[in-house]
Amino acid sequence: MSRRLVLAVVAALGATLALTATPAHAGNVPHIRGTETVPAYSYADAVRESVWVQTNLDNDADGVRDRVAVDIVRPRAGHVRVPVVMEGSPYYKCCGRGNENEKKTYDANGVIASQPLFYDNYFVPRGYAFVAADLAGTSRSTGCEDVGGREEVQSAKAVIDWLNGRAKAFHADGSPAVATGWTNGKVGMIGKSWDGSVANGVAATGVEGLETIVPISAISSWYDYQRYNGILRSEDYPEYLHGYVNGRPAEACADVLAKLDTGSDDATGDYNAYWAQRNYRPSARSVHASVFLVHGINDTNVTTTQFGQWWNDLRVPKKIWLSQMGHVDPFDIRRDEWVDTLHRWFDRYLQGLHNGIDREPAASIETAPGTWENQRTWPVPGAHPVRVALGDGDGTTGTLGGSSGSGSSDSGSSGGGSRTWLDVPTLRERTAVATPNVAVAGRQAFLSAPLTGDVRLSGTPSATLRVKVDKPTTSLTARLVDYGSAARINYQASGEGITKLTTESCWGESTAADNACYFDTAENVVTANQAILTRGWQDAAHHVSLRFTTPLKPDRWYSITVPMQPTDQIVKAGHTLGLILQQTDNDYTSPTPTGATVTLDLRGSSLSLPLVGKSGLPKPSAVPATVQAPAPAEKLAPAQPFRPIVP
Repeated sequence: MSRRLVLAVVAALGATLALTATPAHAGNVPHIRGTETVPAYSYADAVRESVWVQTNLDNDADGVRDRVAVDIVRPRAGHVRVPVVMEGSPYYKCCGRGNENEKKTYDANGVIASQPLFYDNYFVPRGYAFVAADLAGTSRSTGCEDVGGREEVQSAKAVIDWLNGRAKAFHADGSPAVATGWTNGKVGMIGKSWDGSVANGVAATGVEGLETIVPISAISSWYDYQRYNGILRSEDYPEYLHGYVNGRPAEACADVLAKLDTGSDDATGDYNAYWAQRNYRPSARSVHASVFLVHGINDTNVTTTQFGQWWNDLRVPKKIWLSQMGHVDPFDIRRDEWVDTLHRWFDRYLQGLHNGIDREPAASIETAPGTWENQRTWPVPGAHPVRVALGDGDGTTGTLGGSSGSGSSDSGSSGGGSRTWLDVPTLRERTAVATPNVAVAGRQAFLSAPLTGDVRLSGTPSATLRVKVDKPTTSLTARLVDYGSAARINYQASGEGITKLTTESCWGESTAADNACYFDTAENVVTANQAILTRGWQDAAHHVSLRFTTPLKPDRWYSITVPMQPTDQIVKAGHTLGLILQQTDNDYTSPTPTGATVTLDLRGSSLSLPLVGKSGLPKPSAVPATVQAPAPAEKLAPAQPFRPIVP
């Protein structure tokens, strides 16, 4: 090809691209003004329709491909084809979404009348369609819910394929439904908890057309949600979750339910092919969508391991919000900032508007109640692992040795001595952490000296324990505690860090059937003189691999690492940092106690902390620091044995 012909082709291509891009930048698209979308279409007059998307699977084995019920609200935008904000959920009929548990409602013809949450009210007038898909086996969809598995992920993926002309869909009367006339095929998935987990799973398939995901308090590995390094959270957990959201007759999904039971393998706690199918992290390199990730640092439902490893593995444009909350939607934390940021994120990655959000600091972190800071990334720059020694202290309470303060990764050798304790399955968390200066059966406590300056943790702590165990296995539990008075988010209360107010605010347009107004919320803040910063668990017999057990021999020393949950916390000057060790934890797991006695060799044990900059722990004194016991008003109600919860 001649150089002149090449230039002609390039020029023609450039002209074509210019024509394609012109409407958005020349103001010819009604909903675009400069670098943002604005309300330009009537929400009341929006097109509302319900269709059923055909998948490639038939896991209810009825001889017919499974179909996913999809409810759509889209603007009457004429010739303009719009992108899609999509949520795939198992909860639309059984349980509702959001802080007010909204469910879908339908008109007399079975067409969608109202969608949960504010997404359609706010984004449809701004030139987006909103699509809410009932995952396979839930609500009006066929198939069977397989709890994070292939059917669940493929049922949501099929919707994106349909939006891009690669799959079939039908109206209730059986007539074909086509989306390519009104959408440009660009999809952004959003959702909290299980819904956000679906977004992670679909993104891991690398499906074309999925441009961004916004997973909120979401799962990236179902094994890590239902197992803690070989320890069960609850028996028959997948079966429980299936039943909680199931929308099909019991006989239709009996085979799938049986496979959930056998595949999850409660008897061993092993990681196997069943769990590998439900682990999206190994496919992080297949993710092409940008990711806006949101999580509560104190989420004890979908714990922070779910975002920590996923975030680190992603190689796409990404952004993260970390609050001090539990399992809470950012809409109920700082609503104005959330809606504005989400709007700009979708404008950038679904509308192609260069508003600069991709050039801003990637991490926004709540460092204290109501106090947020921006960081270039997470863990925050300067964070590095520091080894902290364990010392004998006064023989009852041990010490935590200090780092050098120079950025060293080693604080020196642990002291001599040992600790021996019997498992006490009835020991509850509040008792285990309350009074570290006195002997408590079933736990061991180690305290730093009072901090001489603020200490920032950003990343994943762990405790490496050199132990002898007189049984083939036992649970090992570690808790990192901040002892010292401070204003703290009360994430263990019923709202998991927020309280509902009596006032309302509105986010988008309303109709008689679909109200865009929601109760305002406020942070639930208390003053308390201790707080658990992070927790971790490890089945001792799974210390070599999660894929199989290695029973312990009673006369042998083992070095076992107990990984804790990722965190980002500032421990204030004058406070004391504590490490609390025990065996069985009935607050957050459902283990089978073995009655083991554990001997801990202090010299071979240590704590690893992800400290920021040159901050470190002071050198320990010979006598452990004395910490104040919690006041009666600070004590939580007695914890109950773990019961299944839903993500």
